[in-house]
Amino acid sequence: MDDQRGSSPSQTAGLMSSRRVEAFSDGVFAIAITLLVLDLAVPPRKETPDGDLAAALGHQWPAYFAYLVSFLVIGIIWVNHHTVFNKVRLVDRPVLFANLALLLIVSAIPFPTHLLAEYLTAGANSHVAAAVYSAAMLAMGLAYSTLWLAITRDARLLQEHVDPATSRAALRRFGLGNIFYLATIGLSFVNAIATLAVHAALAIYYCFDQLRTSQPANEATRSTGDPDGDRP
Repeated sequence: MDDQRGSSPSQTAGLMSSRRVEAFSDGVFAIAITLLVLDLAVPPRKETPDGDLAAALGHQWPAYFAYLVSFLVIGIIWVNHHTVFNKVRLVDRPVLFANLALLLIVSAIPFPTHLLAEYLTAGANSHVAAAVYSAAMLAMGLAYSTLWLAITRDARLLQEHVDPATSRAALRRFGLGNIFYLATIGLSFVNAIATLAVHAALAIYYCFDQLRTSQPANEATRSTGDPDGDRP
C-alpha cells in the first residue's frame, strides 16, 4: 500500500489507508447536502390565485433561510473535513468510529432543518424546533472535536507534523464554537429567528481555517535550503 511505504509491518499493524474513509465521507456529505433542497416546496397552483405567486414564495422565507444556513453548515463541515484528512496518512479503528459519529450527525441535519423551517414562525413551537436544531449543531461540533482528538492522538496517523501545542490550539478553536452552540440552545427559547442567524454566523466563523499547523524551524530550513529560514 502506497501510504505505508517506509513503515515497518509492526509500525502499521491495525492501520489502513485514509482514502476509503474520505471517499465514503464525501458520499455522505453529498447526499446530506442534496436532501436539504427537497424541503423547498413549490406553492400549490390550485391554492395560489393568479398574481399571488410572488407573495406565496415570500411566505416560504423560513424554508429558504434554514436551507441556506444548513447548506453553509454542511459545506463548511465538508471543507474542514477535507482539511483534516489532508493531514492524515493512515487511520485506525478509533478514527473510523469517530468519523462515523460525525457522519451520523451530518446525515441527520436535514431533519432539524426541515423542522425549524416548518416551525420558525410558529410561536411557542418555534422555540422547541430551534432547540432541536441547536442540539444537532452542538452534537456535530462535539463529534468534530472527537475526530480531531482521535486523529492527533497517534503520530503514526499523520501525514505532516502536528505538535501538541498546535493540536491544543486547534482544539480550543473548536471548543469556542461548541460553547456558542451550547448557548444557542438557551437562545432558542428566547428567539428562534435570532438563533438561526447565530448559526449562520458560526458557519462563517468555521469558514476560517481552524486547523493551522506550524512547521518546525528545522524542517522549514531543510525545505527551503535557507539557513535563516527566511527565504520565501
